[in-house]
Amino acid sequence: MNQGHPGPGWGERFQNAYEAAAAGAAAFPAGREFVAVEGPDALQYLNGQLSQDLLGMQPGSSVASLLLSPQGKLLSVLRVTMAAEDRFVLDFDSGSSDQVIERLMRFKLRSKLTVSALNWTAVALRGPTAGELVEGLGTATMALPVQLWPEGGFDLAGEDVRPPEGATIVPDAVAEALRIEAGVAKMGAELSEKTIPAEAGLVEPTVSFTKGCYVGQELVARIDARGSNVPRRLVWVACAEAIPPRGAEIVVGDKVVGNVTSSAWSPRADAGLCLAYLRREVSPPAPVLLRWEDEHRNGQAVGIDPSALAKIRDALQSS
Repeated sequence: MNQGHPGPGWGERFQNAYEAAAAGAAAFPAGREFVAVEGPDALQYLNGQLSQDLLGMQPGSSVASLLLSPQGKLLSVLRVTMAAEDRFVLDFDSGSSDQVIERLMRFKLRSKLTVSALNWTAVALRGPTAGELVEGLGTATMALPVQLWPEGGFDLAGEDVRPPEGATIVPDAVAEALRIEAGVAKMGAELSEKTIPAEAGLVEPTVSFTKGCYVGQELVARIDARGSNVPRRLVWVACAEAIPPRGAEIVVGDKVVGNVTSSAWSPRADAGLCLAYLRREVSPPAPVLLRWEDEHRNGQAVGIDPSALAKIRDALQSS
């Protein structure tokens, strides 16, 4: 039986912040870096470098895309914003600005454009009232819609950005719980150059299969043509008795079939909730064993789906 124990560090302050954010809007550092690509050739050049079709974009619009190596390896998951017809702002998880710029410059040749890092910061807004809070922002702040969070939201970006009045500033632990509950993969945790985009559920929102060629397209297209049959999938794994750490093994029978990549206490699941990669021979929903150090805990693996958290809670409570 699930005891609803939130684990170490999750006290009344965190719970109050979580509940306030769930009813309104949570604000926390977005952890994003920004690059500007501008010039008369910017649109055509980027369209040949990124997985998403940019040709239908209008000034002010944003799309999610992948930046791949020529071999199809994942370098970054980007949001591409058309700031003007000849100026684009690309943003992505912090820590890879140099790599992104180097990759974008690699095939520039004689294209008339510049690629430069922007000294911007970003505040994430998530929750049902986030849209109301971005109304009336000044022109110095860009309100960038978030495509990869199922319930939406915005990242506020600019040189000096602060949380808007009315938002609940939440601690890092609450922000991490919200990310894991949203099933959002993060570079350095779920994502790296070794990640196949289809494993992390990234293809549908970031890839166009009707546009022309782009760098790294072959691997993505080949996997899609084979029914996206990849060796592993990103899933949720919940544990009623503990919060398994990153790296914890997922075991079925006597075989290790996956590993935890991120974890936090989840009020919605009423359990420790993990993002984890699970090998394809295990089809969720499925009971699993979580193993780390001297600990062994029962868990439940489910596919990442908006209705799955309630199913996790029910499954754990009946176990």
